[in-house]
Amino acid sequence: MATPDFIRTIRASAGHQLLWLPGVSAVVFDDQGRVLLGQRSDNHKWALISGIPDPGEQPADCVVREVYEETAVRCVPERIVLVRSTKPVTYGNGDICQFMDITFRCRAVGGEARVNDDESLQVGWFEVDALPKMDERHHVRIKQALSDEPAWFEVASTE
Repeated sequence: MATPDFIRTIRASAGHQLLWLPGVSAVVFDDQGRVLLGQRSDNHKWALISGIPDPGEQPADCVVREVYEETAVRCVPERIVLVRSTKPVTYGNGDICQFMDITFRCRAVGGEARVNDDESLQVGWFEVDALPKMDERHHVRIKQALSDEPAWFEVASTE
């Protein structure tokens, strides 16, 4: 997986300890209402396209960049559908990260879906009722993107 240079710099002094990082996810729909997914090369699981903004990069710009870099699909962000802290993830090399994910509903506007970098094994469009096996968090994001509800976020109890 491509680790951004700024994270490599942080890891040089922080070691494997938990890093709290921003993240973006894209629920990209085409004109037929299909959703764009990639099979990740690190864990071989199907997932929404996601990534880490570079320092100073706007989240919407990042989601457009990540979708193109990983799939060769051009997209336009339409709205934020979910903001949520993820559970910590431990990678194969021992690095631990936790992400503040901002999920965008996006519309495809060009390009042909294909593997466009080394982060994916496969890329494709899927009917919403015929998705490949993937983690539940992706189903939640897709469901929220399909709804007319405002952006979902969790509020901690004040009790």
